[in-house]
Amino acid sequence: MNAVISESIEEYMQQLGRRAREASAELAMAAPGVKNEALQAIAGQLESRRETIREANRRDLEQGRADGLDAAMLDRLELTDERIDAMIEGLRQIIALPDPVGEITDMDYRPSGVQVGKMRVPLGVIGIIYESRPNVTIDAAALCLKSGNASILRGGKEAIHSNQAIAGCVQAGLKQAGLPEAAVQVVETTDRAAVGALLRMKEHVDVIIPRGGKGLIERVAAESRIPVIKHLDGICHVYVDDQADLDKAKAIAINAKTRRYGVCNAMETLLLAEGVAETLLPDLAAAYEEKGVELRGCPRSREILPSMLPASEEDWSTEYLAPILSIRVVPDMEAAIEHINRYGSHHTDSMVSENFSRARRFLAAVDSSSVMINASTAFADGFEYGLGAEIGISTDKIHVRGPVGLEGLTSQKYVVFGDGHTRP
Repeated sequence: MNAVISESIEEYMQQLGRRAREASAELAMAAPGVKNEALQAIAGQLESRRETIREANRRDLEQGRADGLDAAMLDRLELTDERIDAMIEGLRQIIALPDPVGEITDMDYRPSGVQVGKMRVPLGVIGIIYESRPNVTIDAAALCLKSGNASILRGGKEAIHSNQAIAGCVQAGLKQAGLPEAAVQVVETTDRAAVGALLRMKEHVDVIIPRGGKGLIERVAAESRIPVIKHLDGICHVYVDDQADLDKAKAIAINAKTRRYGVCNAMETLLLAEGVAETLLPDLAAAYEEKGVELRGCPRSREILPSMLPASEEDWSTEYLAPILSIRVVPDMEAAIEHINRYGSHHTDSMVSENFSRARRFLAAVDSSSVMINASTAFADGFEYGLGAEIGISTDKIHVRGPVGLEGLTSQKYVVFGDGHTRP
C-alpha cells in the first residue's frame, strides 16, 4: 500500500470515507445490546489472537530499534501480555457504561401545547490520527462504536503491523455481531499523504481528533477543513493560597508533579502565595530534590532558596513533560489567576485553600477545562471523572471541554412532540 502514488492514496481515502459514511447511518440505529455484543466479540478476538498481535508488535519493535527510536518511544509501542489484558479490560469497562445514544432530556410543555426536548445522537464519522501507542486503536474504536459513530483510524507508521493485527480483531468482532465492518476502518498506508487527505474529507468526516505530540496536533489544527477536538499543551498549575492547609498543599504539589512526568495533566508551574512561600518552599524543594526534579524559580523564590536555577520568561509557558518545575511566588490569589490565564494552556489548574469564598472565585475566574480545589491535577483523566475511558482531553470550548468520553462523542438535537398541533 505504501508504494501507491498520491492520487491513488486520495482515492483510497475517499473510499474509506464513503464506506464510513454508509456504515455510520446503520451504526447510529444499532441497539445498545448489539453494540455491546460487538465489543464483547472484539474482546474475545483479542484474547484468541493474542500471539498474532504479539508477533506483529515484535515486527514493529524490531523496525523501531533499527530506526533508532528512543527507549520511551519503544516502551509506548510495546504490547506486553499485561497491556493486552488492559485492552480487554478496557473493552469490558466500556460495555458496562450507559449508552448515551437516544437519551431524551429536558422535556418541557410549551404554551402552545407541544413538548420540546433534546435527544442525544452520534456525531457521525470520526477521524482519529494518533502516534505510537497501538492500544489507542482499541480505545478509539470502542468509544466510537459504543457512541454510535463510524471511525477512520490512522495510527503512526511505527505501529503499522500492531494496528493492522488489532484491526483484524475489530473487523471480526463487528462481523460476528452483524454490524458493518466499515464501522471501524484502520488506514493501511503509512504515507503521510493519507493524513492530508483525511483532513480534507469534509463530505465524509464530521470530526477529527488528533492524539500525539505537539507537532502532529499543530499540523492537524492548521490543515484540517473539518472541526477538530484537541489540546496542544498541558501547562498545568497548582496555586497554594495563604489560607491553605500546608500538609495538604505539600502532598498535592508533590503528587501533581512527580506521579508521572510525561503526561498532559502533570503540574508544570507551582504558584505560592507570599504568605506561605518561606514556610513551604524549603520543605517542597527537599522533596523535589529527593525525586530528582530540577527547580527554576522567580527572583522572590530564589531569595528564599538561592540554589534554585533562575526561571526565564519562556519557562512560564513551557510544557516540560520532564522532571523540571518552574516556581513563582505571587502576592495573592488574583495574581495567581492572572498568571494562569496568561501563561496556561486551559487544561487543568488547581488551588489549595481552606477559604471557601476564595475557592469559588478561583473556580469562576480560571479559564481552564478542569479547575480543582484541594486536589492534584493528576485527577484530570476520563477514568477518574467516571467516564470509564477517554479519547483525549479537549481544551477547546466547542463542543466539548475536558476529558472526552462517550457523551463527548455525541451531540444533541431538538425533538418536538405534538398531537396534531398547528401554529397560528
